[in-house]
Amino acid sequence: MEIPTNTDGPLVVVVGGGFGGLAVVRSLARAKARVLLISKSNHFLFQPLLYQVATSMLGPVDIITPLRQMFSQQRNVTVGLGEVVGVDLSTRHILLDYLNHRAEPLNFDYLVFATGASHNYFGHEEFAPFAPGLKEAINATTIRDRILLAFEFAEMEDDPDKHRDLLTFVLVGGGPTGVELAGAIAELRRYTLSSDFRRVKPQTARIILVQSGPRILPFMKI
Repeated sequence: MEIPTNTDGPLVVVVGGGFGGLAVVRSLARAKARVLLISKSNHFLFQPLLYQVATSMLGPVDIITPLRQMFSQQRNVTVGLGEVVGVDLSTRHILLDYLNHRAEPLNFDYLVFATGASHNYFGHEEFAPFAPGLKEAINATTIRDRILLAFEFAEMEDDPDKHRDLLTFVLVGGGPTGVELAGAIAELRRYTLSSDFRRVKPQTARIILVQSGPRILPFMKI
């Protein structure tokens, strides 16, 4: 597989189009090297603002930037859409799936993995359909839909005793994302939706933040 480039030098393959991958690619802007950025999506997602998409404060387009646009002026960079499915360090090549088609092995001189992290269900993957994580744009829109539909279902529910259950939101994880999302839902119920419904009062919605330790934001000195 040949990598088109406007420069010479060793080939640096960077896997992952998140904060880490972008930092590596940008640091090589003046290097005499060819850089190939491989990402499973063709855009960069600003994850710290996903909670605002999940609570309708922003749309997905507000936190997404095309990777090719970001590096259009960095002439030693090529962006490739694909997924690395194998690495052979002895021969210095990777196997790349490109849109579900296995490509030829790609040789590299240097390889950087910056694939980020994912949420953890701690061995209970069966929770996933009921409790989506918040790492991708689709997670944020799924959570947004569930939050808004909860109010819609409560509005149409004749039994007021069921409103409390329908308008109870449980968030697992007292880190920055969990705290920000809890606060955003609180603003949503108190301000954004406060006068939109007739049969239920959005302000009565309960927000329960579950944390495994004795305090939230355990890694911050507050």
